[in-house]
Amino acid sequence: MLITVLKSKIANAKVTQSELYYEGSISVDKDILAAADILPGEKVEVLNVNNGSRIETYTIEAKAGSGVFCLNGPAARSGCVGDTLIILSYGLVEKDQTKPYKAKLVYLDDHNKIKN
Repeated sequence: MLITVLKSKIANAKVTQSELYYEGSISVDKDILAAADILPGEKVEVLNVNNGSRIETYTIEAKAGSGVFCLNGPAARSGCVGDTLIILSYGLVEKDQTKPYKAKLVYLDDHNKIKN
């Protein structure tokens, strides 16, 4: 049996931009996506610590080293510049493989730089 487990987590991301009139998604610094093992176009859940919103969208790769976290399109309504986000992605794993499986966790400082 397959179960859904946390695959990747980016914690303490600060929203740097908001582009309401865009087709949708969240733009994330390429280096941070790679560190979290999240692909461009991958479905993610975006949790806003400041207002409690939880949305599903997909990722777009932003310039490496930029620290960008931009809420695009309708996602822009779920947060403001400066808000703190947690970004999650999930995967399917055989139930008997859950014990050895470990999610990729990436923690950011207040300037969207990787701490771990």
